[in-house]
Amino acid sequence: QVQLVESGGGLVQAGGSLKLSCAASQRTFSSLPMGWFRQAPGKEREFVAAINWSGTSTRYADSVKGRFTISRENAENTAYLHMNSLKPEDTGVYYCAAATPGHTVVLVTQEKYDYWGQGTQVTVSS
Repeated sequence: QVQLVESGGGLVQAGGSLKLSCAASQRTFSSLPMGWFRQAPGKEREFVAAINWSGTSTRYADSVKGRFTISRENAENTAYLHMNSLKPEDTGVYYCAAATPGHTVVLVTQEKYDYWGQGTQVTVSS
């Protein structure tokens, strides 16, 4: 069982930056594909960014490309989402997710993930 705890959310003005963290409980974190998803009020949860187990490959939603960067520090059992040039439409609850080991590609669909954090609120004011 993997427990994930997100932190770093908050209120920021448009154009600002935030760094989200996702701390994992498991020592085998370095073998887990990781992803970030978000859910805006009244909308379904959507893919934001994902990274493979080694950190050598990433994928992004078109809406965040060039503004967000996903990374991981396996020695710290932590994944990050660096968010720059934030827009009001980035507002929502951000969730990190982990999949079981063995995937050879970056995972972009929610169904591929097995463990989820509780979410952290990001609010971008205009």
